[in-house]
Amino acid sequence: MEIFNNFISNLGFPIAVAAFLLIRIEKRLDELNKTLIQVVESLVKAGR
Repeated sequence: MEIFNNFISNLGFPIAVAAFLLIRIEKRLDELNKTLIQVVESLVKAGR
């Protein structure tokens, strides 16, 4: 049980930070994806 507690205490913080950053990046990637879709749609309309 002591090994398990040491494992959690040593890796818990880095895992929490990584999860936090992934959540933040995911939101920005969604916004970027929406913007790219709008650009492609604009280019398609301009090419017609």
